[in-house]
Amino acid sequence: MTELRNVERELDRFRLRSVAAAFFVLIAFGLLSSRLVYLQVYRHDELSTRAEANRIAVLPVVPNRGRILDRNGVVLASNYTAYTLEITPSKVENLEETINALTQVVEIQPRDRRRFKRQMEESKSFESLPIRTKLTDVEVARFLAQRFRFAGVDIKARLFRNYPLGETGSHMLGYIGRINQAEKKAMEDWDDDVLANYRGTEYIGKLGLEQSYESELHGATGYEEVETSAGGRAVRRLNSRPPTPGNELHLSIDIKLQAMVEELFGERRGALVAIDPRNGEVLAFVSKPTFDPNLFVDGIDADSWRDLNENPDKPLLNRAMRGTYPPGSTFKPYMAMAALNTGKRSPSVVIQDNLTYSFGGRTFGSAEGDRAGPKDMRLAIVTSSNVYFYSLANEMGVDLIHDQLEPFGFGRKTDIDLEGEVTGVLPSQDWKRRYFAKSPANQKWFPGETISLGIGQGYNSFTMLQLATAVSTLSTGGQRYKPRLVREIEDVVKHDQRHIASDALSALPLRPADVDVIRNAMNGVTLEGTSRAVFAGAAYQSGGKTGTAQAIGLRAGQTYKDIKADERKRDHSLYIAFAPLEAPRVALALIVENAGFGSTSAAPIARRVFDYVLRNEYPSEEDMALVRQGKATAPVGKPRNPADIPLPTGTGASVAMGLVPTPELATSEAALAASAASAATAVGSAPPASTPVPPGAPKPASAALPVLAPAPKPSSGVEP
Repeated sequence: MTELRNVERELDRFRLRSVAAAFFVLIAFGLLSSRLVYLQVYRHDELSTRAEANRIAVLPVVPNRGRILDRNGVVLASNYTAYTLEITPSKVENLEETINALTQVVEIQPRDRRRFKRQMEESKSFESLPIRTKLTDVEVARFLAQRFRFAGVDIKARLFRNYPLGETGSHMLGYIGRINQAEKKAMEDWDDDVLANYRGTEYIGKLGLEQSYESELHGATGYEEVETSAGGRAVRRLNSRPPTPGNELHLSIDIKLQAMVEELFGERRGALVAIDPRNGEVLAFVSKPTFDPNLFVDGIDADSWRDLNENPDKPLLNRAMRGTYPPGSTFKPYMAMAALNTGKRSPSVVIQDNLTYSFGGRTFGSAEGDRAGPKDMRLAIVTSSNVYFYSLANEMGVDLIHDQLEPFGFGRKTDIDLEGEVTGVLPSQDWKRRYFAKSPANQKWFPGETISLGIGQGYNSFTMLQLATAVSTLSTGGQRYKPRLVREIEDVVKHDQRHIASDALSALPLRPADVDVIRNAMNGVTLEGTSRAVFAGAAYQSGGKTGTAQAIGLRAGQTYKDIKADERKRDHSLYIAFAPLEAPRVALALIVENAGFGSTSAAPIARRVFDYVLRNEYPSEEDMALVRQGKATAPVGKPRNPADIPLPTGTGASVAMGLVPTPELATSEAALAASAASAATAVGSAPPASTPVPPGAPKPASAALPVLAPAPKPSSGVEP
């Protein structure tokens, strides 16, 4: 049976399907067209900007950090460029496997791994972190040939700081280091324009002048607009603005004098500050032992940090302005000045010195070798009479002593142009109430506590910077300056030099006749007193005062012989001085820790400083050896010309690698390729030998300023 087809119905069905299909296509094209209009018209500007941003990368160009030079133009801090191998953790699937694979291409030591791990803890995962720094051309070429194997790993050109003299002046210069998370958080509060200037900057001043003058040294960040490929590689440079180098700091420091003093200290601990009393410029700023700031530039390794941090000599402690010590007998000239200023005692008043002073049922003694007899003010200073100043302290009282000596700079910051200075302690009744606020029973000031203040013991505790400032003020008859290390700032682009004058403070109202009494007495110390042997034959007149201060207090019945066996319990050796007598050009204060009498260890160093500054004489090798051993008096041997003495050589990275400072920082791949071209034949060379992993070291802490102990408990010992 033949089936009849309904052609008409099928045609209707076909037409319906065709219309539906056409309607669907029309709607689809309408949607596409509307989307196209939306993207091309309404979002054109936004998407065009984003597309351009994908094509063009704006890269910050870090400026050269400003150099630091001494007063004679000797470079103390400079820069050099080197290549680093860097990893971006967020772009690496298996970090440990990647690092292990990299060791077959570039030598990576265990300390590099530890440093990288520490930086990861202080940074965010999308930041590029160095796993190896200061690559050689051979290593650069070897990695570039195999870069395709290592996603998230690349080579970058970096600026590195270099301290060519190594440890010399390290506490004064400070160092730079990688910006940590705490610093990044603090930087969020900076003004937008200042913060923008640190785009791309990964290192910042951490200590010393590097920290205090960060804004001057940093410079202005530049930028480069580069066209990038789909893979993110730079294709060509479109536009750029070069960075502006940081300003140069010209210091008042004579680095050869600084190096000489550090060598005279030898292995002994201590500090020295020398100031020009005419303007407050610091000539030498010594803290011993020192450290090598180059260790911190690209991250200190755990072993080096442990050696510094756990060293009982505390090489990271800036003793010149953060170490506080009892001043000992160097305090006596100021006590005498206060007595004259207040009328408590005239120069002619004679006190019978029987070598002991009794007060409140307690006996205060004198040093071994002191001679009894009547003593006026001059003789009391020349012979360093304890009894004279015990009685004077009792007559004046603690608050009058405080009020008279505080204007000299005791117990307050000098406002030197370095951060981190401590105040020290010049006690008063109010100070004791505040210091023992949580212990009411100890807040009362007892009259017996005043006695030891007269000889620079008790609660007295000052820095060498404060003592140097005080003797500078005394030597000029009351003229005061804020001490400064930087004397000039130079704009290296415009070649403009900005002189930084020390701030002159209001002069102390000291009577010239009273000042002459004290200065003549201090001159007597060098002619007939405790430092006469050291200054014998000097071609100039000077004033000085030796001091011997207790490192620890003596218990009842204990003598110095009982503690001399322990070197760290022995007395400190101090000396303050100025020269020439009539028109001082240099004033100084120094301490040699646990070295005994001030005349045997501290005064000989002061004599050599004066000979250098006033006579242009550098000690002979024989003389320097005797000073280091604490066996020197007057100089021996033929003095040398400072111009003939070479500066110390540091162990900085640029010295070790033969690198030199360079004004430009390469940023492009072309520069990398050019740098490595000469080493292209090394691409196929064997990988470096592996290095065995040493035992684990403790996690290094941040290199913060050491924390000092609270104010010292009172001591009342025998002190010449």
